[in-house]
Amino acid sequence: MQDQLSRKFAALADPTRRAMLARLMQGRASVSEIAAPFLEHMSLPAVTKHLKVLESAGLVTKTQDAQRRLCDLNPEGFKETVEFLEQYRQMWEESFDRLDTYLESITSKQKKVRRKKSHGRQN
Repeated sequence: MQDQLSRKFAALADPTRRAMLARLMQGRASVSEIAAPFLEHMSLPAVTKHLKVLESAGLVTKTQDAQRRLCDLNPEGFKETVEFLEQYRQMWEESFDRLDTYLESITSKQKKVRRKKSHGRQN
């Protein structure tokens, strides 16, 4: 059985599902509204399967409103993913800070060498 974080990453791995999430960032939408841009390339049942994957991952919630099924983003569903990625963001920032310090030290040494050379030529 797959853990919930793995389900989230699997759901996010698909560009169609990411496009569906982007649409839902604009607000609640019916399944048919979400499906509209994809119907040239896939069937409505395929769109529904994508939405089920997003729902299973906890990224989307569905509600029934009379005959329409409405979908919303579930902001709480992204929390675990963001927390996981945050660890790596901090690691990369620390690495870039160390690289920045190293590059500044090299640049400073090169400037000193250039100054010594230019002063040697003037004498």
